[in-house]
Amino acid sequence: MSCFLKALNYTDEKKDEGEKVMDCPRCYHGLTTITVEGLEVDVCKGGCGGLWFDHFELQQVDEQHETKGEALIDIARSLQVAVDLSKRVYCPRCDEMILKRHFWSPRRKIEIDECPSCGGYWLDAGELYLIRKEFATQKERDEEFERAFAELFGDDFAIRGNLNDPTANKAGFLTRLLWRNV
Repeated sequence: MSCFLKALNYTDEKKDEGEKVMDCPRCYHGLTTITVEGLEVDVCKGGCGGLWFDHFELQQVDEQHETKGEALIDIARSLQVAVDLSKRVYCPRCDEMILKRHFWSPRRKIEIDECPSCGGYWLDAGELYLIRKEFATQKERDEEFERAFAELFGDDFAIRGNLNDPTANKAGFLTRLLWRNV
């Protein structure tokens, strides 16, 4: 293990007997749980190199300054494993639920898979790197959503003022909803 991973408090964890081992939704390789600074993420180590984030985990590593994400950028993968990104995949947590593919942001550059049931995210190899590179901070990402919303609906519907305002929250929700399903 590299000094970098040790410094981030990175560990591989084996599942306890009887605990369900999830399979990769892309290549069906068993997912390995790793812990980075207290965050547990399931990775397709030795398979396609994809990552499974449970609800609200991705938001802990999606910005450049979040050090937890650095250890997840380059998961060891097999070059013999080919994935078909056009194929619909099932949630590794919910089994029978098909993941919805949608754009990560209004820039429409990065497509990710999200479970409509449990709220988890599947990222294919390289997607976390692109997400972290796209916006340096959540503030930048929010500003891009505001700009896109105003572009689509005009200034009358632009998100203004305090994000705790219920009207602004509804507008923000609608904006994000527009980029969910492709």
